[in-house]
Amino acid sequence: MTEYVDTGRVKLACRTVAGPPGAVPMVLLHGGGGDGTSWDQLAPRFAQDRPVYVPDLRGMGASERSGPYGPTVFRDDLLALLDKLSLDRVVLVGHSLGGLVALLTTLAAPDRVAALVLEECPPPTPLGIPVPTDLPESAPFYDREIRPSVLAALNAPDPAWWDGLAGINVPVLVVAGGPDSFLPQDRMAEMAEQIPAGEFTTIPVGHVVHPNAPNSFADAVETFLAGR
Repeated sequence: MTEYVDTGRVKLACRTVAGPPGAVPMVLLHGGGGDGTSWDQLAPRFAQDRPVYVPDLRGMGASERSGPYGPTVFRDDLLALLDKLSLDRVVLVGHSLGGLVALLTTLAAPDRVAALVLEECPPPTPLGIPVPTDLPESAPFYDREIRPSVLAALNAPDPAWWDGLAGINVPVLVVAGGPDSFLPQDRMAEMAEQIPAGEFTTIPVGHVVHPNAPNSFADAVETFLAGR
């Protein structure tokens, strides 16, 4: 079921897949330029264990297209969505930009996060990704203004993001995509090492892990979350 949630900041499209009542809910966050439908194959499987919520980030998918944009804006949108849905504590699973949003949410509100899964999350260190200057007037799945704003933040992240890793007190699984990914795998592994309860695994299918290897990804997540 998809509903449009007015968070008080922005209207977000959010899909819900019912799961066992009383279990800690899961929120699945898509990557930049995509939308929550990237999780369509896995959301029902995860919902066997817990309720699942799949929002479209601001400016993407079916959510409202209104700036400003950037990782901290998406973080604050997510916290507002959790408040609106009365979700006190959740498991966050994020891919790429969605992983960074999940990480920043954990740093800002650790009491709201029971566990964290970061799939090919950009390490919060300068990445040197070229920022495009020639963009199409429109894009089918996202506001054209998102990309330069996000890439600028990835290339000059707040140093507090990396410094905060050592203070994360919830279990964290970092899932890397191996040598075919454009992200620095060594820095991703180092990111996991900085987190006291951090775990690291590689599923060597490139940057887009969960669509390319859904069963392997789901197995890794379910093993990590067993008993949590």
